[in-house]
Amino acid sequence: MNTTDKINLTFPGLFNETLRKFGKRNAYAFVGEEPKTYESANREIRALIAFLEENGIRPGDRVAILSLNMPNWGIAFFSITFIGAVVVPILPDFSPVEIANILEHSGTKAMFISNSLLSRVEDFKSDVLTLSILMEDFSILPPGKDRPKYDPSVLSTKNYVVNEDDLASIIYTSGTTGRSKGVMLTHKNISYNALKGRVIQYIDENDRFLSVLPLSHTYENTLGLILPMLCGSCVYYLKKPPTPSVLLPALAEIRPTMMLTVPLIIEKIYFNKIVPTFRDNLILKFLYKISFFRKILNEAAGKKLMKTFGGELKFYGIGGAKLNKTVERFLREAKFPYAVGYGLTETAPLLAGANPQQSVFESTGPAIEGIELIINKPDKKTGEGEIWAKGPNIMKGYYKEPEMTQAVLTQDGWFKTGDLGTLDKNNNLYIKGRLKNMIVGASGENIYPEEIESIINNFRFVVESLVVQQKGKLVALVHINMEEFEKKYQTLKQDMTRQLEDKVDDVLNELQEYVNSQVNKFSQIQKVVLHPVPFQKTATMKIKRFLYT
Repeated sequence: MNTTDKINLTFPGLFNETLRKFGKRNAYAFVGEEPKTYESANREIRALIAFLEENGIRPGDRVAILSLNMPNWGIAFFSITFIGAVVVPILPDFSPVEIANILEHSGTKAMFISNSLLSRVEDFKSDVLTLSILMEDFSILPPGKDRPKYDPSVLSTKNYVVNEDDLASIIYTSGTTGRSKGVMLTHKNISYNALKGRVIQYIDENDRFLSVLPLSHTYENTLGLILPMLCGSCVYYLKKPPTPSVLLPALAEIRPTMMLTVPLIIEKIYFNKIVPTFRDNLILKFLYKISFFRKILNEAAGKKLMKTFGGELKFYGIGGAKLNKTVERFLREAKFPYAVGYGLTETAPLLAGANPQQSVFESTGPAIEGIELIINKPDKKTGEGEIWAKGPNIMKGYYKEPEMTQAVLTQDGWFKTGDLGTLDKNNNLYIKGRLKNMIVGASGENIYPEEIESIINNFRFVVESLVVQQKGKLVALVHINMEEFEKKYQTLKQDMTRQLEDKVDDVLNELQEYVNSQVNKFSQIQKVVLHPVPFQKTATMKIKRFLYT
């Protein structure tokens, strides 16, 4: 019998169960501050519900959250969904135009906003949006209006009936292919997915999460807010962006057991911190090329890395984009407790995953419990095809977009992911790339730019890259670390600029030869172009390809 059959898959139902089991346990805190317990969080939720009621918010109303991560984010999220209203989480890095479009399209009636993001909506005018609340203290904006105020001592006494299939949130994707879509997720979609996350990795009230991804993204929302709530775990938030100077002390203080991240974070650590220690010492550089010694060196580096993360990490989740193959090999040999997952906003998000003990190299692992994955119309030779998914976590559809919904949801409930992949004999999933990104070669060959980019990104000085097709030729746009590059060639004293430019050209030519020696004939790069600034990215740090193709 399915373990979720007896459980009330709504946020109020699950939170009440957590209160019963873990009410006195720590729930949420900023790093460096005393955590609030689940009981105190519940009182704040009930007070905020009373405040929303007084201000005319009713079941079904849309309420946006435009805020940086903080303990009050979860309080606001739960207060909205507990009364049957619908959360519209907005990513903090969205532009004012994108934010205005979302607020208008969703018909948002009220909005929670953090102080640092007020400038994003200062020019927005709406007859529908009638209530703005400052996230830090739940005060009404602008101040001074004769309206009900938030009073932490006044608790709501109303009982709301919230059903599993009621809409919980509309999440607007900032997909890499352009126009944002409002993904409609129910209480059941998200709750089911969170519960199945616990099947992959056991979590309990002794676990500590350190949150570094935006809560408005479905990955962090489901697995970094709902999942720890189910288990009575405590989540810690940073007051500033997770730069090394902010993150390192936080890791030492919190000693997290659980973290959810994107590939870019661990890839930066590997290429900027770990590789130089082996590359800049001639003896280590020589030994690192020999498999036996490389494994020993990587294991030693892994022990240091574990200490950097506080020493108690048992699950370092990586999702949102493809992990670099070389970095993954390092993590395996370093015995670092990493785990790769796969999913989409439309699937709330998790579709496949494994824990660190069961991870399979270059795979996302098998489908999570209760979800079916198939490869639709697989290629007879390669087994590659579009990944389709079916299960209780599949979205209701795109808000106000029936045609878009029809294009991705079949009549019998299969969701077309738009990703290409294969399944092995153990049903482990391997992602090849996005169907829309795939380039068809001159003789009809399938070329996956993501695979070529992962080779380019291993090359010295390269920070990130994008492979595109221009006039029938494969072109690599490459962003390099000029600081590191100039450090390497600082001996060039005279006519510095000209000589550095020549050196850049030499390195780009060398890069082209290196890549073409590593890929098959039809994936060879015809041109490498320097991209002087970082590429624009989504919340999960994927490059927004549509801007460059």
